[in-house]
Amino acid sequence: MNLVTWLERAARACPDRAAIFLGREAWSSYARLGLVAARMAGGLDARGFVPGDRVAICMRNGPEYLQALYGIWWAGMVAVPVNASLHAREVDFIVADSGARLLLDSPGQVAGLAGGAPLGLVTRAPGDLAWLFYTSGTTGTPKGAMLSHRNLAQMTCSYFLDVDAVPASGRLLHAAPLSHGSGLYNFHHLAVGAAQVLPESGGFDSAEVLELLESHAEVTMFAAPTMVGRLADAALASGARAPGLRTLVYGGGPMYLAGLQRATAALGPRLAQIYGQGESPMTITALSRAHHADTDHPRHAERLASVGLAHSVVEISIRDPGGRDLPAGEIGEVCVRGDVVMSGYWNNPEGTAGALRDGWLWTGDLAAMDADGFVTLKDRSKDLIVSGGSNIYPREVEEVLLRHPAVAEASVVGRPDAEWGEAVVAFVVARGAPPPVAELDQLCLDHIARFKRPKEYHFVDQLPKNNYGKVVKSRLRDTIAK
Repeated sequence: MNLVTWLERAARACPDRAAIFLGREAWSSYARLGLVAARMAGGLDARGFVPGDRVAICMRNGPEYLQALYGIWWAGMVAVPVNASLHAREVDFIVADSGARLLLDSPGQVAGLAGGAPLGLVTRAPGDLAWLFYTSGTTGTPKGAMLSHRNLAQMTCSYFLDVDAVPASGRLLHAAPLSHGSGLYNFHHLAVGAAQVLPESGGFDSAEVLELLESHAEVTMFAAPTMVGRLADAALASGARAPGLRTLVYGGGPMYLAGLQRATAALGPRLAQIYGQGESPMTITALSRAHHADTDHPRHAERLASVGLAHSVVEISIRDPGGRDLPAGEIGEVCVRGDVVMSGYWNNPEGTAGALRDGWLWTGDLAAMDADGFVTLKDRSKDLIVSGGSNIYPREVEEVLLRHPAVAEASVVGRPDAEWGEAVVAFVVARGAPPPVAELDQLCLDHIARFKRPKEYHFVDQLPKNNYGKVVKSRLRDTIAK
């Protein structure tokens, strides 16, 4: 099934309903959006494009971005969304690697294609490719995860089961890049004929988001943890209560307990967490709003530090390097399988063989699963620190450092050490004046084993991050290796 069948259905059933808002104003009805998608598909067809061809999109968020996605899929082609913040060389690599026949990098191109004669919706098989999702590339070369119509349909249905309902009156606010998680979430609102909202700025601005949450109701928004933190800070500073916010779904990086508590204080009990990867899009585990709000549970704080329970459409196994399923409480690699998991990496059999083994996706993330099924991430396997033969998970140290009121952000890495193998090094972004090292040391000694305490502290103005807000720890390791 071609997923934009959902668009065709809405255009027939509720043609006058608003499909897209630009800022506060309605920008397109469902009837208009369906017609533009059909015309864009006709424009591609007239230029000799055929189903299965790849079309790359590299634009800032805007209504035309959604038009481009729907037109590509209406024509039975494959979307290759590219983050507009990438360097030109990175964009060129993705376009070349995907074999894209066209790069859309301006709204004018979309409008030009949409001048064609309408094309009938092209039928696709469930396993046909729909989206080439290029990994963020914090290390090495980005790889294109091949996501089919079936994969994305499973992702969509699982959202309704495990994360949140979407009313027809709901609205999805795209402040995060449409090339990433926010764009994947378009299907949840499309499927029920709900509306999507594009900020006029084309990106994330805390003040603008808070204003939009005054103007719109029943709003869902996907945000990386760094964005949640900035939004919470802005809300606390201004006193805004974001009355239109229904659910703020966070994911795409570690959310520390201190930051989550601050965001809840600012925005109320309206947060939900998802853990996924491009290879299993937005769909490995979920920590629902109900779990966030269940403060009476004896292990509430422990559950808040987790990434929740397996999504309904996947199985999860915590495995050792030999593939043995580990018992509750033991740390191993998160492995996942289900119809939501990619078929492999585009044109990369070696990468596919490394990620997909024995029917499971090996995520590269280390975690433990408790007896109740809640999964708690420890770190990426490549970020594990081994000191004196003992494993140290950077996230555990970061969580403790963030308990200090003067610590805004913290990231922990290992450096080579002649005596211990590796030593723990902390990079800290202060909230105001840097806190005394002695206080940070004592905080660590109060909460974790002595050998996990950082041996060095580096106070920095900011942490290096990629275009999706993830800390690039390889650059921190490079800093201390010089």
